[in-house]
Amino acid sequence: MSFYFDSFAEFLRMGGHGPYVWVCYLITWGTLLYLLLSPGIRRKRWLRRQAALLRRSARSAE
Repeated sequence: MSFYFDSFAEFLRMGGHGPYVWVCYLITWGTLLYLLLSPGIRRKRWLRRQAALLRRSARSAE
């Protein structure tokens, strides 16, 4: 089996294109993570707000 890069450091540098490649990967994975987690976070926030409104309306009805 033959590898394209001779060392791990060379793999990270990727022929001088490493910083660009790794920043693109970071942006992509960060965006995907945000898209996966944000609906759940927003839903929890919405449920907390609704519970607070319900408590407030129950208190005002007394």
